[in-house]
Amino acid sequence: MNLLYANDTAGSYPASWYAATAPLASARAALRGDVRADVCVIGAGYTGLSAALHLAKAGRRVVVVEAQRVGFGASGRNGGQLGSGQRVEQPHLEAMLGQEDARKLWDLGQDAKALVKALIADHEIGCYLKPGIAWTAESASDVDDLHRYADHMGTHYDYPVDVLSSEDFAALCPSPAYEGGVVDWDAGHLHPLRYALGLAQAVEAAGGVLHENSAVAHVDHGTPATIRTQDGTLVVDQVIFACNGYLGGLEGRVAARVMPINNFVAATAPLGDEAARVLTRDIAVSDGRFVVNYFRLSHDGRLLFGGGESYGYRFPSDIRTVIRKPMLQIFPHLADVPLDYAWGGTLAITMKRLPYLVRVAPNALSASGYSGHGVGTATHAGKLMADAIAGDSDGFDTMAAIPTVPFPGGPRMRSPLLALAMTWYSLRDRIGI
Repeated sequence: MNLLYANDTAGSYPASWYAATAPLASARAALRGDVRADVCVIGAGYTGLSAALHLAKAGRRVVVVEAQRVGFGASGRNGGQLGSGQRVEQPHLEAMLGQEDARKLWDLGQDAKALVKALIADHEIGCYLKPGIAWTAESASDVDDLHRYADHMGTHYDYPVDVLSSEDFAALCPSPAYEGGVVDWDAGHLHPLRYALGLAQAVEAAGGVLHENSAVAHVDHGTPATIRTQDGTLVVDQVIFACNGYLGGLEGRVAARVMPINNFVAATAPLGDEAARVLTRDIAVSDGRFVVNYFRLSHDGRLLFGGGESYGYRFPSDIRTVIRKPMLQIFPHLADVPLDYAWGGTLAITMKRLPYLVRVAPNALSASGYSGHGVGTATHAGKLMADAIAGDSDGFDTMAAIPTVPFPGGPRMRSPLLALAMTWYSLRDRIGI
């Protein structure tokens, strides 16, 4: 079963609130015939679009081939949170990699966040970028952990994180589920599909070519490389794989280390005055559960709430029920509020929850496995691959040096093993062990 089509109609965006509030255009032409270019980018999400934009600005002839539509995958369906640093917090990175390498990854993560902000400003992308992400604590010990983290970041990285007591946090997010938290005001949130569509327009303005409905059937890693779709062939000097959870079997080495999982988001009906009982400021929130709940208010006053995961190919038949359960744990007063939209998407994780950048052939690069931290990291990974093709591989090499191991069990067993582990962690969260 192909994840590109397992849950979605070919050539169409999912029926999400994002698609309903984005300036969708007619599909771009599919790749047809024989084409020669400098670089082929496979995938038109944040990674591929950023890579193509930076390559086109550098004067390369770049062609992007997308199996579905621009921003069709996780780039157009995610929670819209632009986080700081990496997916793994700095104290854990320090324990994993040492202080020096952890600092390098922090700096690259900050570069990623700054890059997104700069691209939005430079290309006037109307994606409702707003500042602020709060992390929540559900117990006194969680509060202590978050406050120690804030102190660590201020002391060792000169990075300010606001510390909120139980009363302060309740004034920000009046939910009975939380006991306190922290706020990162340099992080932010945005409309993810509008951001992807804006990047695509910037690519074309810079001279890049985008082909939609052009699934890649085979890549021949020769010199030059040959990429084949159903109706066309690309001959190029360099290849970039930017497929993340939708890679399929195109690259076995990457597929062994980057696993697709599904996550779900819903949008309530507009809340009106009730919005103040969810958030009193226009920020995004992530909680501390192993399967994270995340939420924010939309620009039209809805609650956008994400949560729940699945590890097979198919989405559940009733996504609204999947989302409503954790949403009501956080906001029980919303029990009678309709969910106007509910959708699923496929992201990709690695064993260590850090991205996997790799040179899969002398003239082919890949980046994926953003583990829920992709708005900034994926955008930056695209730039790092473009830089590497231009001869500056320092950033790419730093990210590629992160130790990344295959998932145990191989393709057949890794999903059941992960599902078993996630069930245990979910149980642990519920009973507090």
